[in-house]
Amino acid sequence: MAMQRLLASSVVAATPRWLPVAESFLRRRHRPRCCSPLPVLLFNRRSWSKPRKVSRGISMVSRKVNKQGDFCNEGMLPHILWWKEKMERCRKPSSIQLTQRLVYSNILGLDPTLRNGSMKDGNLNTEMLQFKSKFPREILLCRVGDFYEAVGFDACILVEHAGLNPFGGLRSDSIPKAGCPVMNLRQTLDDLTRCGYSVCIVEEIQGPTQARARKGRFISGHAHPGSPYVFGLAEVDHDVEFPDPMPVVGISRSAKGYCLISVLETMKTYSAEEGLTEEAVVTKLRICRYHHLYLHSTLRNNSSGTSRWGEFGEGGLLWGECNGKSFEWFDGNPIEELLCKVREIYGLDEKTVFRNVTVSLEGRPQPLYLGTATQIGILETSFLILHHLMSRHQFKLVKLLESKEVNHIEFCRIKNVLDEVLFMSSNAELSAILNKLLEPAAVATGLKVEADMLVKECGSISQRIAEVISLGGESDQAITSFEYIPKEFFNDMESSWKGRVKRVHAEEEFSNVDIAAEALSTAVIEDFLPIISRVKSVISSNGSPKGEICYSKEHEAVWFKGKRFTPNVWANTPGEHQIKQLKPAIDSKGRKVGEEWFTTIKIDNALTRYHEACDIAKGKILQLLRGLSSELQDKINILVYCSTLLIITKALFGHVSEGRRRGWVLPTLSPLCKDYVTEEISSEMELLGAFPYWFDTNQGNAILNDVHMHSLFILTGPNGGGKSSMLRSVCAAALLGICGLMVPAASAVIPHFDSIMLHMKAYDSPADGKSSFQIEMSEIRSLVSRATARSLVLIDEICRGTETAKGTCIAGSIIERLDNVGCIGIISTHLHGIFDLPLSLHSTDFKAMGTEVIDGCIQPTWKLMDGICRESLAFQTARKEGMPDLIIRRAEELYLALSTNKQTSSTVNHEPSISNLTVNSLVEKPDYLRNGLELQSGAFVLLRKEVESVVTTICKKKLLDLYNKRSISELIEVICVAVGAREQPPPSTVGRSSIYIIIRRDNKLYVGQTDDLVGRLSAHRSKEGMQDAMMLYVLVPGKSIACQLETLLINLLPSKGFKLINKADGKHRHFDSLSRGPVTL
Repeated sequence: MAMQRLLASSVVAATPRWLPVAESFLRRRHRPRCCSPLPVLLFNRRSWSKPRKVSRGISMVSRKVNKQGDFCNEGMLPHILWWKEKMERCRKPSSIQLTQRLVYSNILGLDPTLRNGSMKDGNLNTEMLQFKSKFPREILLCRVGDFYEAVGFDACILVEHAGLNPFGGLRSDSIPKAGCPVMNLRQTLDDLTRCGYSVCIVEEIQGPTQARARKGRFISGHAHPGSPYVFGLAEVDHDVEFPDPMPVVGISRSAKGYCLISVLETMKTYSAEEGLTEEAVVTKLRICRYHHLYLHSTLRNNSSGTSRWGEFGEGGLLWGECNGKSFEWFDGNPIEELLCKVREIYGLDEKTVFRNVTVSLEGRPQPLYLGTATQIGILETSFLILHHLMSRHQFKLVKLLESKEVNHIEFCRIKNVLDEVLFMSSNAELSAILNKLLEPAAVATGLKVEADMLVKECGSISQRIAEVISLGGESDQAITSFEYIPKEFFNDMESSWKGRVKRVHAEEEFSNVDIAAEALSTAVIEDFLPIISRVKSVISSNGSPKGEICYSKEHEAVWFKGKRFTPNVWANTPGEHQIKQLKPAIDSKGRKVGEEWFTTIKIDNALTRYHEACDIAKGKILQLLRGLSSELQDKINILVYCSTLLIITKALFGHVSEGRRRGWVLPTLSPLCKDYVTEEISSEMELLGAFPYWFDTNQGNAILNDVHMHSLFILTGPNGGGKSSMLRSVCAAALLGICGLMVPAASAVIPHFDSIMLHMKAYDSPADGKSSFQIEMSEIRSLVSRATARSLVLIDEICRGTETAKGTCIAGSIIERLDNVGCIGIISTHLHGIFDLPLSLHSTDFKAMGTEVIDGCIQPTWKLMDGICRESLAFQTARKEGMPDLIIRRAEELYLALSTNKQTSSTVNHEPSISNLTVNSLVEKPDYLRNGLELQSGAFVLLRKEVESVVTTICKKKLLDLYNKRSISELIEVICVAVGAREQPPPSTVGRSSIYIIIRRDNKLYVGQTDDLVGRLSAHRSKEGMQDAMMLYVLVPGKSIACQLETLLINLLPSKGFKLINKADGKHRHFDSLSRGPVTL
C-alpha cells in the first residue's frame, strides 16, 4: 500500500514525466531518421491536450500486444523508465544498434513484431517475462542448454558491459539477444556486478525429458554487487573467495544532524548512525562501497532536488560527493522506508525482520572528519582490514548457510573457529581474555551471548560437524584404482565427492560404486586385454598394429583406441573373438566419436552402471552437506558471534605483537565520569619518546620527541623539518589511544577527546567551482565550529593558499578563537607575521622543529623544542629538489635585497625581542642559511668541474690509444654530460653503452658502466642518502670499451685525489685492458 501511495503521488505531482511511457504503448514502429538511436519518449505537452486524438495513433504493434495480453501493468512503469535511462547510457556501437530494436511496452523491452519476439503463452519469452516481473531491475540470465541467454534490455547490458557479442550478429529483423557459455558464467557475473548491476539466474531442471517437452526452470539465485552467485558451490572442492558485502545506504537529516542508515540484506541487519556531521557522512560514503544509495527528502532545498544543497555552506560537500552518482529519493520514516526499499530490491517477504546493530555513540568521540581520515591514511589503508575481515567472513558464512551451499572446506573452517574458541575457554590465561572480548563482539554483531552458553553451543556444533564431515586421514575413502584402467579416469569420477563426509553416512552408495568399479575392471580385462596382448605380439608388413586402453576425458569413458589391429585372415587365434565384439564408440548424443575409438556392449553397460553409482553417491554427499547446512541455520547467530570474536582476538594479538616489536606502549587514559564528562586531570596529553607510526625504532631511523600538550601551541620550523610528521604522529597516537590500542611512544597519557580533527593540505575542486583556499576555509570552518575544550585540533600550514598579509590575519583570528575555546592542538605555519599581530592569547605556547649548523650549512634536527624558528630552508630545499642553480642564485639576491629594504623600515623580523609573546627561546639563524648555501653550492660545483675534466682527459687518452692499435674503427669524441639532482638522462642514452660517475654529497665518487643508464641511475637513487645524487656520463662504442674505461677510472681517480666508494672493483681486469700499464696524463 505504501508503494501504491508513493506511485500515485508521483504521478499526480509529475504527470508529464509518466506520459512518455504511455506514448511508448502507442508509438508506431517506424521512427524518424533524425531522432536519437533510442526511442524518443520526450514530446510537447500540447500534444496531450486532446486525449481523443491518441486512440487514432494506436499502431499495429500495440494492437498485436493487446491481442497477446497486457505485458505491462502500472507497477512496471517506473522500472521501464529506469531501464530506459540505462539504455541511453550505452556507448558501444553494437549495443546502440541493439537499443534501436527495443520497445518500452514490457519489462523485457521486446518488440513482438520482430523475429523471435513472440509473446505467445508457453514460449520462452513469456516464461522469461514472468521471471523478470518478479525482479524487474535485475538482469535476467536464463539457462538454455549450454548457454545462459538474455533478451531485450538485458542483452544490451551484456553487450555493453560484459564484452559479449549479440546472437545472430546485428541483423535488424531480430530481437536483441546475447548470452554466455555455462563455463563463463562467473566471469560474466563479475563483469555485471562490478558495473553495479544485479543479476537473476534461472536454471534448467536437469535430467531426461519427454520428446518436444519444455524443460522446467527455476530461479536458482541472484548475484549482487558484493554478493556473489552461490548456486552449486557445495559441489566444488576448493575454497571460494567472497567480495566485501555492499550495503544499501540511506542518508537523511534532522535537528540532530545527518543520519546514515546502512542495511545488509544477507545479514538481515541495519545500523543508523545519527548526529553525524556532513564531513563524517562523506567520509563514510568514501570508505564503504554500497549497492544502492537513497537520499531522503529532508536533504532537498526544493521539490525537484536539483539545487546544490547549500552550495556555499552546509550540504555543499555532500552534494559534491553524490553529484554524478546514481541515487534515488525516498520519503517517510527513513529507517522503515529504507527497509521497505531493501525488501523490494532483493525480493524479500514483507515480514522479513532486520536486526538493529547500531552502536551507541554515547561517551564515544565523534566520527573522524573527511580531511582527518584522508590525511592519516584511514580511507585506503590497513586501518579498515579488521572491518573488512569481519564483515566479509560473516557475510560468506550466512550466505552459504542460508543457501545450503556450504562445502566441506567451509565446514572444516567453521569447526576450526569453534575449536579455537573452545581452546581459549579451556586455558586459564586465555579464558580471561575471552571474557573481556565478549562485549566488543556483542557490540560488533548486535548479539548478546553469555560465556557458558557460548562454550556449550561451540562444543555441540563442533561435535556435529565432526560426526558428518571427513576431516582427512580416513583410509576408506581412497580413490579407486585398478591395474588396466587409467588412474585419471577414477580420479576425475570420484575426487568430486569422496573425502567430504564420513563413509558411514553413505555406506551403501560407496559400496555400490566399489562394486560397479570392479565390474568395469572385469569387463575391461575380458574384452580389451586379449586384444592388447594380440596387438603386442603381432608384426605386420603393413605397419605394426597399435592399440591401448585409454581414458577419453571429454566423454568420461574408458575405451579401446587402436589402428590396424584387425587380422587379414580370421583363424580363431587368441583375441579374434574380442575384436569381433568391438563397435565404434559413440558420444552421449549418439554420434560416432572417431575412427580409432572402440568399445563393447559389456563395457558400455559397465560404464553406465559405474556413472550411475557415482551420480547417486555424489547426490547423497550433497544431500548430507546441505542437510548439515540446514541444521546449522538455527545456529547462524552463534557462528557469526564466534567468527567475529575470533577475528577481534587475532587482530588484537597481531596488533600487540607488532606493537611490542616496534616499541609501542599501552597509554594511560584519563578517566570518565558517569555522565561521560572528563575529569579535571584529563586536560593534558603527554607523549614521551613519541615517533612517527610508519617508522620502526628497532631500525634506528626514528627521531624520538617528548610532546607535552596542555593547550594549543603554534609550531614553526623549516621545510622538511618534521612539522607535518609531528601532526600526523600526535593524531595517530590520540586515535589509537582512545581506541584502547598501543601507541608509538615510550609512554603516553591521553585524555578522552570528544573529537580528533586533523587538517593537512587542501586541493582545489574544479567540479564544485572551488579553489584550494575555499576548500581549506570550508574544512577549517567545520573544525572551528565543532571544537570544544575536549577536542584535539591539528592544522598544518594554516592559510597557505591566499595572499600573505590577509592570510596571516585570518590565521591569527582562528588561533584566537581556538585559544578561547581552550582545546588542545597544534597549528603549524610559515606565516611568521602571526607573531607580530596584537593577538589576545591566554594559554597558547610556541614550539619549533629544531635546526643545527653542520659544515656551515643549516640542517633540520627533527626535534621538538620551545620557541620560534623563522628559518624555512627554502633555498636549500629547492636546490635539493633539482631547481637550477641560476634560479636559486637569483632568488638569494632578491631575498637579500628584500631583507635590506625591510631593515631600513623595521627590525622586527631580525630582532629576538619577542618576549611579549612568552617565547622561551628563539631558533633563528638567517645569516647562516645564506652563507651556508653559497659555500655548499660553490664547493660542489668546483668538485663537479674537476671530476669532469679528469674523466674527459682519461677517456680521451684511452680511446686514442685504442684507435692507434686498431681496436676501434674510428676516433670517438668524448663528451662528458652532467645529470643534475632529480634529473634523468635523455632518451638518446637508451640501449647505448656508457660509463658514469656518481658524485655524492659527501664528495665521494662511484664509477660504473651500463647499457641502461636510466635504470641504473634510478637504482642508485633508491638507496638511502642518494636521492639527490648527481651523475656524469660518457657514451662509448660498445660494452667492451665501457668495461675497460670503468676499470681504468677506478684505478686512476684515487691517484688524482678523489675518494671512491667502489675502489675494490678496480681489481678486476676487463679484457686485459690494464696489462700494458696505466695511461699517463
